[in-house]
Amino acid sequence: MADVRPFAALRPDPTLASRVCAPPYDVMSEAEARAMAGREPLSFVHVSRPEVDLPPGSSAKSPEAYAAARASFQRLQDSGTLKRDAAPSFHLYRQTLGGHSQTGVVALASCAEYEAGTVVKHELTRVEKEEDRVRHMETLDAQTGPAFLFHEPSPGLAEIAAAITASPPDVDFTADDQVRHTAWQVTDPAVNERIQREFSALPRLYIADGHHRSAAAARLWAKRGRTAGAAGFLAVIFPRDELQILPYHRVLKDLNGHTPETLLAQLGQRCVGVSGGVEAPLNQGEFAVYVAGGWHRFRFPSRKDAAGTAVEALDVARLQAEVLTPLFAIEDPRTSDRIDFVGGVRGLAALRELVDGGENACAMAMAATPIEDLVRVADAGGIMPPKSTWFEPKLRDAMFCHLLG
Repeated sequence: MADVRPFAALRPDPTLASRVCAPPYDVMSEAEARAMAGREPLSFVHVSRPEVDLPPGSSAKSPEAYAAARASFQRLQDSGTLKRDAAPSFHLYRQTLGGHSQTGVVALASCAEYEAGTVVKHELTRVEKEEDRVRHMETLDAQTGPAFLFHEPSPGLAEIAAAITASPPDVDFTADDQVRHTAWQVTDPAVNERIQREFSALPRLYIADGHHRSAAAARLWAKRGRTAGAAGFLAVIFPRDELQILPYHRVLKDLNGHTPETLLAQLGQRCVGVSGGVEAPLNQGEFAVYVAGGWHRFRFPSRKDAAGTAVEALDVARLQAEVLTPLFAIEDPRTSDRIDFVGGVRGLAALRELVDGGENACAMAMAATPIEDLVRVADAGGIMPPKSTWFEPKLRDAMFCHLLG
């Protein structure tokens, strides 16, 4: 069963939400975070990226940075910018971007179920990132960035969401990136109880994004003796059929001794050339290479061994095994400094700019990983290759915070 709980959320005054709520801490560069902080003194980047209030080049993981985060968090509460709900409740949180909309339940997921595997992960985490999140939570005595979870479609939860979102929202604003954020508090105790029952009928929840936040919350719960106050971790939980996964592209710093001509010749021997460049969207099993001012489209050859694992069948895994390792000598993209990754939200024009500007030698555009493939890997206990999925829109920090004290 999926054990989720309502909680008394700390959230912005609705009239100030557009000024306070900020992109997740880990999707911004320091320069972007500093620019945002400079434009808006109420922005939550002063809490999530506290180095912006220290001299340039200061470490985000220094004692001074954590202290700055706590001071900024306290100021937002003391000024009434952030206010705590009077009683525990669930919230519904809808994000709309263009023609896409997704509505999730804001709740506390269970650290115990994370440890037991009922909250299913599909990504490796790094200890240093976990420790940073643990220290951030400890310093604030709060969780301020939600994990992005999803569940199999539930008619009961869909019915509840439709009824609640038919009323005017408590919060409604459109951010600079054109994502509209709307939220509704569930004030009826009977509806809160029904939401909890509907989740309890689900066998598991899946992590879409936020593996480090989830792992850090579980670590902090264990560190605090598994006390009730830290037993849940902040999450927004969406139905699987409403999610949008965009591609995660690759850019390469060098051609590993190849010329553009020899690289394309090698790719032509290993893969099947496809006409059309990138004028038409890439299909599963295809990728495109931008090099020397032009796009070249390829299809992976038919697998000789159809019995490969769910991970081995992924396009990102095939690109790694059949292109990046043999042609670029990149064995581990997690540690190599010769490869970088670009979320699909930035578009193919960004890939061209990164190459034409001289920062990189070539770019590789991918098709998006289907959500069904992610579920298949997660259910099998597998680990997705790094940078396999880019979920969009991203959840805003400070829409909801969970006080641990």
